[in-house]
Amino acid sequence: MAEECSHECGSCGVSGCGERTAAGPTKLETNKRSNVKHVIGVVSGKGGVGKSLVTSLLASEMNKRGNKVGILDADITGPSIPKTFGITNPLTADADGILPGQTQTGIKVMSTNLMLPKGDLPVAWRGPVVSNAIRQFWSETNWGDIDYLFVDMPPGTSDVLLTVFQSLPVDGIVTVSAPQELVAMIVGKAVNLAHDMDVEVLGLVENMAYFKCDDCGKKHHIFGEPQGAEVAERYNIPAYTTLPVDPKFARLCDEGKVEDYDVEGKLDVIIDKIVEAGEKQDEKAAE
Repeated sequence: MAEECSHECGSCGVSGCGERTAAGPTKLETNKRSNVKHVIGVVSGKGGVGKSLVTSLLASEMNKRGNKVGILDADITGPSIPKTFGITNPLTADADGILPGQTQTGIKVMSTNLMLPKGDLPVAWRGPVVSNAIRQFWSETNWGDIDYLFVDMPPGTSDVLLTVFQSLPVDGIVTVSAPQELVAMIVGKAVNLAHDMDVEVLGLVENMAYFKCDDCGKKHHIFGEPQGAEVAERYNIPAYTTLPVDPKFARLCDEGKVEDYDVEGKLDVIIDKIVEAGEKQDEKAAE
């Protein structure tokens, strides 16, 4: 059954529509108190692989490099970013827009969980409402000066990814996987969607790749042999790294202290690709 036309051509990706009155999707503008230089999406294509945790670590590492960082939690119905960073204060607003929450080190966060009276209340919204919420998070938030805004995507390749790719000026995406062939296949779906929409894939993080024994230092591949290098080669992803199963990491997330976690340089190759993509965009803008 064909989708009913909303006559909002600027945010519609349907080609060949006889009702179209505009050229197609246009990028949304931020408000007058926002200057977001670069937008990076974090995509999993499948739930349960630790995408939000990778988003948190990327933001923390980029912040440690001296950049001004924000996180737009686009996982509207399953937001976990505020818990990971220990943000509990509700959002406020002024005449210009919404004031985002802030972590202990100054990372700005916009999430539905900061709008709820209780963190465990469900957000039972249909697709169009979710997409509109993301647009509002982008255009009605007083982000201030942001060097890198990370967008934590929900699993899958449906409404939210299309909204973000079409409406936000995305520099590129980082995709997250786990060491299982099924996950690798589903990661491919997200990567191929990005390619179809001319969004650059910057890197692959294979999460839960191994467990390192505290006593002997040996790495145990609990979920099977890592496949990230093969997946990165298969889909022509330029940067690849692995993260371990680490009980300390899980504990710090539960305590809202993810910024205290030391990734020991494991994300440097991904961070470097993100910076490189940002520099390319800056050069294009200067031309």
